[in-house]
Amino acid sequence: MAQVYAPASMTPDSSGAHGNAKLGGLILGCIGVVYGDIGTSPLYAIKQAATAVQSDGHGGADGMLGMLSMIVWCLMLIVTIKYVLILLRADNRGEGGTFALMALAQSAAPASTRLFLALGMAGAAFFYGDAVITPAMSVLSAVEGLDLIDARFKTWVLPISMVILVGLFWVQSHGTERMAKYFGPIMVLWFAVLTVGGLAHLGDDIRVLQAFNPLLGVRYVLAHGIGGLEVMGLVFLAVTGAEALYADLGHFGRRPIQLAWMFLVFPALLINYFGQVAMLLADPTTIDNPFYKLYPSWALVPMLILATMATIIASQAVITGAYSVTRSAVQLGLLPRLEIRHTSESVAGQIYLPRVNSLLLIGVLVVTLAFRNSDSLGAAYGVSVTATMVISTILAFFVIWRSWKWPLWKVAMVMVPLLLVEQAFFVANMLKVFQGGWLPLMIAAVGCFIMMTWLMGSKALTKVTRANEADLAWLIRKLEAKPPHKVPGTAVFLTSDPMHAPTSLMHNLKHNRVLHERNIILNIRTVETPRVPRHERVTVEKVSDHFTRVIARYGFMETPSVPKILEHCRRKDLNIEINQASFFLSRRSLKPTEKSDLFGPQERLFIGLAATAADATEYFRIPSDRVVEVGTQVLV
Repeated sequence: MAQVYAPASMTPDSSGAHGNAKLGGLILGCIGVVYGDIGTSPLYAIKQAATAVQSDGHGGADGMLGMLSMIVWCLMLIVTIKYVLILLRADNRGEGGTFALMALAQSAAPASTRLFLALGMAGAAFFYGDAVITPAMSVLSAVEGLDLIDARFKTWVLPISMVILVGLFWVQSHGTERMAKYFGPIMVLWFAVLTVGGLAHLGDDIRVLQAFNPLLGVRYVLAHGIGGLEVMGLVFLAVTGAEALYADLGHFGRRPIQLAWMFLVFPALLINYFGQVAMLLADPTTIDNPFYKLYPSWALVPMLILATMATIIASQAVITGAYSVTRSAVQLGLLPRLEIRHTSESVAGQIYLPRVNSLLLIGVLVVTLAFRNSDSLGAAYGVSVTATMVISTILAFFVIWRSWKWPLWKVAMVMVPLLLVEQAFFVANMLKVFQGGWLPLMIAAVGCFIMMTWLMGSKALTKVTRANEADLAWLIRKLEAKPPHKVPGTAVFLTSDPMHAPTSLMHNLKHNRVLHERNIILNIRTVETPRVPRHERVTVEKVSDHFTRVIARYGFMETPSVPKILEHCRRKDLNIEINQASFFLSRRSLKPTEKSDLFGPQERLFIGLAATAADATEYFRIPSDRVVEVGTQVLV
């Protein structure tokens, strides 16, 4: 998701075969990007879960050790086994993430394409919930350390958090390439400090080492019923951000992500969690903020600064992740075209989507003002993460079974236990629906409704459009039999179906009664792979003396560009000078109709989304002075 930070020269392949220098750079880069979110979980995970244990009336050693055992085995089962050892091997041409896994599952089991599409949309929608909650939760948790320096600072936590969040979203339009090189070193320092803080208090109560026994967590949940499930839901805060391991696979490669987890991130998190619980067992009064109380009073200000920097990095990763998910959704036809700006000349993946940034900023500020502190927000955090993980496990089940050709019993033996564990955590988090869990559910429902509406509306629009278009081969025969007046030059007609005559071509013939000497029927299509190899980008087919069909293929993680398509055409012996060609585009004005396939609200939403879609000229990077737009009214 957050694929903007690695240097362009360090793009890895899925095998992870890099030189030592490149491998070191990739490890440092992925520590700054991939592990920002899960790396800041110690700020709030123990505090939230331990408070729930105490409020359940079982805050003694058994309760604390049961809670810690659940955290340890969450990190072992879900992060280490599922993501690091299994999902990182399920790459789609080197790429990871929800849509990459969805495409793999669709290829492995074509009969279930609609099911996988629905799961992919749901996974993306829940990620948007995560993208709204993560910055608010992380920044609030870090700034709340001010209260320990001086109780009078408590009233400043909210306004300072708001200022940091506004600044974070404001800088997005300027790109983060300059600052990104510091993200890795800062996070390495962060994990080192986590380790030191944990080690300093590990000896406070050596019983914490018993938490490696998974039965302690199981017994706690079984013995305390609903209270145990509530604690279980909060325990899951320790693994929020784990999905980034798979989402950033394409940018860093499997091996750097695995090495960073095994030798730095995982040990640092474990030691810090053990240290916090040991301190709580020795001194229960530290429950108000066990993370910051790991450190001496003189270190509070430096720790506050470092924690704030770490949470900004974690928030940055999820924001840019939202950009990547949105671009993929646009390419897959699940959202209307949105303006995409490239903020770096050297890093192709560094993008900025103004509309997405604005919506996220509004959402984050509203959530921050509504919940006001990390304790209240904790109830909302786990639902979207657990839902996303359950979806990825279901998709992975089919990929491993059908694509990897594992026997069904073997797949079930590995994946079903993981699925059951994740479902148990999802149920535990759903108990918090009325305390804040409704928020990610609402965001996901709205996101799914928008994507489903756009998908259904686009199909309805295509159906109506096809009825008014002529078969291209038939039209060419008619034009050869009765040629219209020809004018010099090249006309390029963009179309979604290269086998039919574009609406703009038909209107040009109907109203202007002329035909250019050379006519290019250009179709830009998205395939079910993240990226398309350069040699497969363009296909050129000469249909007649005056017509040529060009099909350009893009992966769902790429942004189409007409100038670059024309460069590929030159390599195929089709020379088109972009500054001498005329580009004909159809601009549709949609009107509601009683015969629509969409019901009332959906129809109005689709028309509204279509009206706000980014202009095709800007989206495909066509010179605006070479574009001729042909307007038509369409009933949908």
